[in-house]
Amino acid sequence: MTVKLKFILPVPLSSDAAQRFAAQIPETVRKPGLTIDFVGCRAGGPLMDSDHDATLAAAFVLAAGARAEEEGYAAVCSFSMSDSGLAALRSRLTIPVVGAAQASFALAQQLGRKFSVVTMWEPWARRLEENVARYGLNGRLASIRHIDMSPDTQALLSGKEEVVFGRLREQALAAIERDGADVVILGSTTMYQVHARLAAALPCPVVNPGLAAYKACETMLDLGLSHSKIGYPAPATFADDIFDQITPVAGA
Repeated sequence: MTVKLKFILPVPLSSDAAQRFAAQIPETVRKPGLTIDFVGCRAGGPLMDSDHDATLAAAFVLAAGARAEEEGYAAVCSFSMSDSGLAALRSRLTIPVVGAAQASFALAQQLGRKFSVVTMWEPWARRLEENVARYGLNGRLASIRHIDMSPDTQALLSGKEEVVFGRLREQALAAIERDGADVVILGSTTMYQVHARLAAALPCPVVNPGLAAYKACETMLDLGLSHSKIGYPAPATFADDIFDQITPVAGA
């Protein structure tokens, strides 16, 4: 029996970009019989650089995942460190809904006492600060650092791995030596291409958020658990078709 997961990126996504995101969860780490569909949103904020984009992303991630249960999916993941639409999808669905940031933070707490997140640029650092506070983890956070490089949510790090690795290593070492971190988290699911090299260069665990999110989905399914409907009650009425009339962005 095939078990399907739906992983939603909070931006419009081309088929090439979807394949790049899928590459970070190779078949060798997946359970047999489990498939993942990586999808983007029909519209929304392309860079997640502001409250404007964050609001659009949350709405369109909800739209992309609202019918997942009736589509036959066993779990849904908001596959971004923004955790866009996470609470809304948990309200709408009874199947497990996982956020990449929350899964990464939870894993980091099992690996050390203080974690730091190293991400691409300052706008994403602000989103991460908000999520750390939302999950009540300020006391476990050593720092959030960025490398001052604007991201590419379609090409990811392709062609920039060398320079990105150098800057990430510099900021990660500063997080360890100056800020007191004993675990480092990559600050985006777009950054997985440097994970193995960075993990080999640092004296502490490095969490890849994409794999952390996937394994969190796996664990919930294995244990027969899902989010609490007391904590995330369903609405009195659903509005799943509210975005259907919006024309998808080209390539989405």
